[in-house]
Amino acid sequence: MRLVKWLLVGIVVAAGLAFAGWWFLLKSDPEPRAAITLTPTTTPVTAVGATGTALDGTWVVSPGDSRTFVGYRVTEKLVANIAESEATGRTDDVTANMTIDGTTVKDVKVTADLRTLESDNSFRDGRIKGTSLESDKFPEGKFVLVAPITLTAQPAIGDTITVQANGELTLHGVTQPITITLESRYDGKNVQVVGHAPVAFSDYGIDVPTAPAVASVDDHGELELKLFFVKEG
Repeated sequence: MRLVKWLLVGIVVAAGLAFAGWWFLLKSDPEPRAAITLTPTTTPVTAVGATGTALDGTWVVSPGDSRTFVGYRVTEKLVANIAESEATGRTDDVTANMTIDGTTVKDVKVTADLRTLESDNSFRDGRIKGTSLESDKFPEGKFVLVAPITLTAQPAIGDTITVQANGELTLHGVTQPITITLESRYDGKNVQVVGHAPVAFSDYGIDVPTAPAVASVDDHGELELKLFFVKEG
């Protein structure tokens, strides 16, 4: 009887260790949520003054800026749906522009090359690229502002403002209306913008990616972006 008891204990312990090993093998190492990090510069541009006109003009983001990214955040359910893991994928192959005219922000367009999205798992990246986003066929993800954003005042250096941006999001060749919550900060030289918005894959005809080790993936995720705008000219 004692032998049976110890055998059962051994089986339970072995199963627990196997589960732990499988969990740590499969779970993702997600990136931290996008957040405002830009701090006020100690040498603001000399054009900044009481009128706040230094913000007026066209601002751009160029591809390859390591501070900038567009990406996703999704929840994967592992091991027969009894464990969850958060996955993130990002690309810095992003182009963007916006125009600021007094207290109006307009002409905002953000374009990302989704073929260069990377997570911490190349197998996941392959599935997303080949059978989910199909980024070889639909390489471009795009957000276009459809209504100007009106501010109460031009932000002072170091202030963080939060606005709602109404626009159109194009994924997988499908364009849908979307509202993105944006946070922004001006440091006296650059403008940083951080955004988050929920996205339902089915709205864009995107198949939820599957894998043998993943029981299921939520049919929704989160669009994330962090953009560093530099003034043109």
